[in-house]
Amino acid sequence: MSISGPPPENSAGSDAQANPPVGPRHAAPKKRRRFWPSKRWVQIVLSLCLVLALIVIAGSGYLYWESTRVNRIDVQNLTNAPSTGQAAGTENILLVGSTSRCALTVQNPAYGLCSQGVTGVNSDVIMILHLDWTTSKVTILSIPRDTFIPNARSSGAQKIDAALAEGPSQLVKAIEQDFAIPIQHYVELNFQTFAEVVDALGGVSMYFPTPVYDAYSGLRQLTTGCVHLTGIEALQVVRARHLQYQTATSGTNPANWPQESLSDLARIRRDHEFLKVLGATVKAQGLTNPITDTKIISSVAPHLTVDSGFSTSHMASMVLHFQNVDIGSVPELTLPVMTSTSYSYIYKGSDYGNVTFPINYADNGTILAFLHESLYTNTMTGKPLPKWQVTTVSIQNGSGKSGEGQTAASQLQYLGFHIGSVEDTTPVGNPAETVITYNSLNPDVVAQAQNAERVISGQSILAYDPTMTAPVTVVLGTNWYIPLATPSPTTTTAPVTSTTTKAKGHSTSTTTPPTTTTIPPVPGFAAPNPAVTTLQPWDPRSCTASGGKGK
Repeated sequence: MSISGPPPENSAGSDAQANPPVGPRHAAPKKRRRFWPSKRWVQIVLSLCLVLALIVIAGSGYLYWESTRVNRIDVQNLTNAPSTGQAAGTENILLVGSTSRCALTVQNPAYGLCSQGVTGVNSDVIMILHLDWTTSKVTILSIPRDTFIPNARSSGAQKIDAALAEGPSQLVKAIEQDFAIPIQHYVELNFQTFAEVVDALGGVSMYFPTPVYDAYSGLRQLTTGCVHLTGIEALQVVRARHLQYQTATSGTNPANWPQESLSDLARIRRDHEFLKVLGATVKAQGLTNPITDTKIISSVAPHLTVDSGFSTSHMASMVLHFQNVDIGSVPELTLPVMTSTSYSYIYKGSDYGNVTFPINYADNGTILAFLHESLYTNTMTGKPLPKWQVTTVSIQNGSGKSGEGQTAASQLQYLGFHIGSVEDTTPVGNPAETVITYNSLNPDVVAQAQNAERVISGQSILAYDPTMTAPVTVVLGTNWYIPLATPSPTTTTAPVTSTTTKAKGHSTSTTTPPTTTTIPPVPGFAAPNPAVTTLQPWDPRSCTASGGKGK
């Protein structure tokens, strides 16, 4: 497969640090920064969900007036809302936070200064808001920022958070082409807006079970209990991904406190909790409190950027339709990924630092649950996928292991797929993702690629690659397996339900892929995170009405 990309940019970018850390660092920080500077300044995209919900909830008359102050930009690659199939009546809104300090009207040292070289533009936390107009349900999906995907840049593979440097259109395209999640609208905010929204609410209260500290975000909460946070203090909480926490034996000096190991994934976990706290704060003040609504929308509007097609009338319709949604009960999912235990991932000769790899079946299950669609649905259109028997797949063996191409061909043929050419190709890295490519954006071709991707488990992902000769080509990576054909001896899968002795195509057999899979260990990678995470004992959380510890 021909997906090439430049080495990561050495930008002071989104992670400049105003004060040196007090606590311990990662095991090899210098090596990591030499190749890919860690991005510790992050706009928490979860706030975008609430801000959008607040705009929806606010009075529509005032919304019409304030909407004239919203920045509208041309965003390419957006998909029309589906009108047929399982996806009819739904839409997906991509919510991102720009890390560009230079875009701020007033520079603030708390975010890092453009004049000091903090110029990077990334989308460190990416969130998609799924709205179902038929059922009035809302679901949220977070994509970890270090997820390494084939179409992140126009030039090829990168971490997904690097896509925004080429503009919103590239980020939209990357999500649609690699995850097959259609995007109808785009919303973007910055650091300043987050703090102003919290301040417009009069601050928020969170319960700290134990003292916590993050040198990079500025968080320094050394007392426990229910604490009232200003906008800047709340930003420090939601940006924290180098969190250290006090234990019974670590003393009072943060330098001696242990640091949690999950970094971005831990931050997403806490950010989901913060969103619920913020939503509860709004609800407590009254969902249609004119004073609160005026403050919030006045704070948001000048800093809000949306796609030019996100009209005022559509926002007003959302106001009326989703006004009773309880943000605290909205399902919040995180895409399962496997995190590299190394700070040096070499891809086509370039070092991309620490990365996370997508993992199937877990990813497919999470995306389908997020979109409320069934296993054999084309997620880009909401229509049924074609039969396996009408899908032709070519195979390139990029695993570095002899004979893997023929093995994959035999297993896919067993399931009913037609097999095109089978050949070897040069591995792009060790390890390398398995990439199911399609060379055309024709919906029928994309659907056939999804067919193949649904049955291939392991570290695999979709990709659009117009340079490929065959319409659908599976480029085998290092870790792949097809449980339906020959379950791996090192993995445990849920039973395959079938009324036939062999799987011969999903449309003519009741055979279905397992809904759960115990992922076999992959050398150099941690186990995948669950789609739904729970708070750890040290995580800040909601306060009870009496100021105690929330759930």
